Amino acid sequence: MTMKNDSKKMYEQCKKHMHSYVLIETIEGARIDGIITGLDDEYVYMAVPIDAQTQMTNVSRDVEHDYRQFGPYGWYGPGFGYGPPRRFRRVVLPLAALAALSLLAWY
Repeated sequence: MTMKNDSKKMYEQCKKHMHSYVLIETIEGARIDGIITGLDDEYVYMAVPIDAQTQMTNVSRDVEHDYRQFGPYGWYGPGFGYGPPRRFRRVVLPLAALAALSLLAWY
């Protein structure tokens, strides 16, 4: 099969599993799990979970930055100015780089 046919096959698989929790394997062997949030002729867009350790590191770094710049209460006082930590990051993968797609249980 040509690369064009492989990309078309992966496009159809991604389209079938739009907004589902999947495991994608690339031709380089990388494995990425996440939710397919978008798709076009060349790319698949995913929301990939951020692990708890990375999440806490980012939160502490953001809080430290806000504290130094605006004082202990940020812009609006205690309890305001800090949103909830991000739980997902966006990943964009070329369809031509996908080797396999598997549906995963989300629970």
